[in-house]
Amino acid sequence: MKKYLFFICLLAISLFNAQIIRKYSNEFLNIGAGARGLGMGGAVISNQEDVYAPMWNPAGLNGIDRDWQASAMHAEYFESIAKYDYVAFAKSVESGVFGISLVRLGVDNILNTTQMIDPEGNIDYDKISSFSTADYAAILSYAFYPAGNQRLSLGANAKIVYRNVGKFASGYGFGFDLGAIYKSESGWNYGAMLRDATTTVNFWTVNQKELSTVVNGEEFNPVPKDKMEITMPKLNVGASRLFEINRDLKLLPEAGINVDFAKTPSLISTDFASITPYAGAELTFQDMIFVRLGVNQFSNITDIESLKRKMSFQPSAGIGIKYKGLTLDYAITNSGIGGSNFYSNFFSLKLDMQDFRN
Repeated sequence: MKKYLFFICLLAISLFNAQIIRKYSNEFLNIGAGARGLGMGGAVISNQEDVYAPMWNPAGLNGIDRDWQASAMHAEYFESIAKYDYVAFAKSVESGVFGISLVRLGVDNILNTTQMIDPEGNIDYDKISSFSTADYAAILSYAFYPAGNQRLSLGANAKIVYRNVGKFASGYGFGFDLGAIYKSESGWNYGAMLRDATTTVNFWTVNQKELSTVVNGEEFNPVPKDKMEITMPKLNVGASRLFEINRDLKLLPEAGINVDFAKTPSLISTDFASITPYAGAELTFQDMIFVRLGVNQFSNITDIESLKRKMSFQPSAGIGIKYKGLTLDYAITNSGIGGSNFYSNFFSLKLDMQDFRN
């Protein structure tokens, strides 16, 4: 065992010293999935207990205590320029709950102007073509109760990533997420999700012929020297509690923090880590109609015109309706950057066979 630990530590040290760490590598996996969680601003780290849990906290899969669930989500960003899709399946077994999720974020019809200028400097618009770029991920998840302790749920994700940038480059990656949820006797739920726990590594292959362009003896778009990306861990921690207002109404709020182990424009930012808060709530009527609000991604930005620093954040809202084992959810979010008008709409569907059979 000591030999294996020594080998792992040696490998990790060599990777950090020899390769490049990207602050926003594989960022498409941090978007989340399911209009419920997105409408609550991601405030579901301690209370998402269904097939969407792997994208927020894999320990939440233990909420599927019988039968199976399936889900699908579609969203479009920036007037349909980017499309985001998610499908998942999870099934309860004797030892725990297994799940598989597939994620895609893609942008199509991007203009390729790398061959528009020939080596002599002449412009030929007929040589403009188009290409697509897409990020894919397959996530295998497992959740269980350690030693049969029903108050503590543990979960893990194993991620395989494929990223493609037209004919220019492609990359493969792998990594792991860890999650836990503790349900206290007082009714509070505490959740934690460590994304990319061992760092996520992407290996890139670049097509030098397609990417690089030489005009009048000068090279443009040189091939990057670093062919490996390392995604640093991120920590999400939250606490929630369900309040029964009356026989028909229930309120579920959650608040917490997101920690990036890198320097970002977050409210609290250091060279070691950056911290930003989040909060959200869900109001339920007769376990059939849901109304949600949330806010997250607080950051400090500089106004381009006045050069003054101000705070930015991302608000969100959503609604949902449930009939037997079928749940349809909708969420809307705003980028929050300088009061921009960029809104994203999310639609998701969940099928719960346990509710259908009851």
